Amino acid sequence: CCVSRCSASYILPEEERQKIFGSGLWMNNGKILTRGSSQLRSRFVKKNGQCNVLFTNMAEKRQRYLADIFTTCVDIRWRYLLLLFCCSFLLSWLFFGIIFYTVSLAHGDFERSAVGKGDGGRMPCVLHVQGFVGALLFSMETQTTIGYGWRCVTEECPVAIVTVVIQSIVGCIIDSFMIGTIMAKMARPKKRNQTLVFSKNAVIALRDGKLCLMWRVGNLRRSHIVEAHVRAQLIRSYVTAEGEFIPLEQTDLNVGYDEGTDRLFLVSPLVIVHEIDRDSPLYSLSRADLETDHFEIVVILEGMVEATAMTTQFRSSYIAREILWGHRFEPVIYEDRDCYKVDYARFHKTYEVPSTTQLSARDTFCYENEAVLSCEEEDDLQKHRRRSDFKAAHLKG
Repeated sequence: CCVSRCSASYILPEEERQKIFGSGLWMNNGKILTRGSSQLRSRFVKKNGQCNVLFTNMAEKRQRYLADIFTTCVDIRWRYLLLLFCCSFLLSWLFFGIIFYTVSLAHGDFERSAVGKGDGGRMPCVLHVQGFVGALLFSMETQTTIGYGWRCVTEECPVAIVTVVIQSIVGCIIDSFMIGTIMAKMARPKKRNQTLVFSKNAVIALRDGKLCLMWRVGNLRRSHIVEAHVRAQLIRSYVTAEGEFIPLEQTDLNVGYDEGTDRLFLVSPLVIVHEIDRDSPLYSLSRADLETDHFEIVVILEGMVEATAMTTQFRSSYIAREILWGHRFEPVIYEDRDCYKVDYARFHKTYEVPSTTQLSARDTFCYENEAVLSCEEEDDLQKHRRRSDFKAAHLKG
């Protein structure tokens, strides 16, 4: 039969079965799952684009993150960044305030005789500093360059002068680092993803006589995504011919890379099409298989933000139960006078096409080929009969 010619089965060796069962994995209809058949596999990529991956047992994690402190600060949450921003200034003010207080205390500026040269006392290291609070205020005025004109360092203590120079340099470094980090975090192209949307469901239907997997992508802003292109990957469990179990194998889905149709002019919502042909990993997927299979399709949109020319990436995913067989997307674009309007209320809506085949692309292709071959054989047989009749009539004549 055609199905037997188009497919081949692989039986997992008994030793590998025992190893997989012993490691806590389950077998379901010859397929290896990471959980029981009644449970859904966790998403690898969430609908909002976040990767559902947790790193454990990382050696020297803190040292590695501190080695790239700028990226670490940009990646952390806003609440932690603002806390770090406040702590960096408060600690630096407190640190240099303690130094100024210690220098003044060692110089004896807090004694009553040290009130200034005009009163017959010694010149203090810092004028008008009578205790720790005054030293802290002078530290804040120095680092923030406020300069109220009341407290100032004198020529009496070289240590105080050196401390002022060092604090000015450290203050500039902290300002540039923290302001640069906050600006980089505010201008991250990741926020542009909030105005890019994928359809909630993907669909499988016929298009131009071919079975295709399709999903919709849209841009909610009037500003464009420059050089936008789309990619897709199928993630599923896989067992090699040698019996090796791969829990999350990634396989590319061709969305027009060879023809260049993966590059998008994303002005209005577009439907991305993956043709399920012989090279597609979904070639043997039928509607019945879709209802019982466990896989995930990760879709990725990449491009440059027009305002900043920075590259952004938006991700989403579709698990098997989010793919609608025999459905198409409703139109969202219509012409209104001298412009085109997009109705985003219909962006996620689909409608059913009952005439869609329930078989896989492989089986449909094989049956069509058999029908063509049978027709060709019948034509050849009729031609042969005509030739035989013609020869017989010629011999009789």
